[in-house]
Amino acid sequence: MFDPTTWTGFHTWLSLIAIATGFVVLADLIAGRDRRWWTATFLATAVATSATGFGFAFNGVLPSHIVGIVALVVLAVTVPARYHFHRSGRWNLVYAVGIVASQWLLVFVAIAQVFAKVPAVHALAPTQAEPPFAIAQGVVLLLFVLAGVAALRGSRPSALPA
Repeated sequence: MFDPTTWTGFHTWLSLIAIATGFVVLADLIAGRDRRWWTATFLATAVATSATGFGFAFNGVLPSHIVGIVALVVLAVTVPARYHFHRSGRWNLVYAVGIVASQWLLVFVAIAQVFAKVPAVHALAPTQAEPPFAIAQGVVLLLFVLAGVAALRGSRPSALPA
């Protein structure tokens, strides 16, 4: 699964890099900082993660495809909010919400993958319809809502370098 020479490995590493850099970007947003390299890395790997998810064999549209499409739509608005509109006016709100939503979607999928692939966790919710899965996802959603509120308070376009 972590072998970067396979499609799954490549996709997994992109996901892990996106999640790790996403937490840095989210923390920066909350603190009113902007580090261009971290932001660019997060946005690029988040887009690549969602795009590579469509490279797996499948029959019909799966829930993972819906999440991937939603993630790409969110990023299709977030990227121009940052790079074209420079977070001016309402675009700062769009950017902040987009960063939080993008990171949450990545973490949402990561939790689903943990429940699907880690035997001890899988035993708690084999179909992902059991309470442990719902509780885990609910707690994470609540934490992201709180982080989103903090990000909106800390986010300010003046943090962008001139």
